[in-house]
Amino acid sequence: MRTLCASTLIGEVLVIGFAGLVAMNTSDLSTGTVWAVSGVAMLLCVLLCGVLSRPGAIQVGWALQIALILSGFVVPAMFVLGAVFAGLWWASVHFGRKIDEAKARFAAQASS
Repeated sequence: MRTLCASTLIGEVLVIGFAGLVAMNTSDLSTGTVWAVSGVAMLLCVLLCGVLSRPGAIQVGWALQIALILSGFVVPAMFVLGAVFAGLWWASVHFGRKIDEAKARFAAQASS
């Protein structure tokens, strides 16, 4: 699960960075505000990659997905991109757990 979720988060780092560039030119927010919010979100994505196996990390990821969708109020395209990444996050968590379960079953069978 960690690999799939981390891949989604790294993709989000790029999208957030590009959305920050768009927001800087199209919104009434100051450059400092845009980059403070974008920078914190990008840093959170990267840090979350390292702690995905800890309790609560998946929930923080969901909160990040909601924030990404809500950023559509500043950059309207983020409504769509946020929804796409929320779907990717769901798929990463759902199928990642299935893969982890299959690996555990395989390891148990191999050790028997």
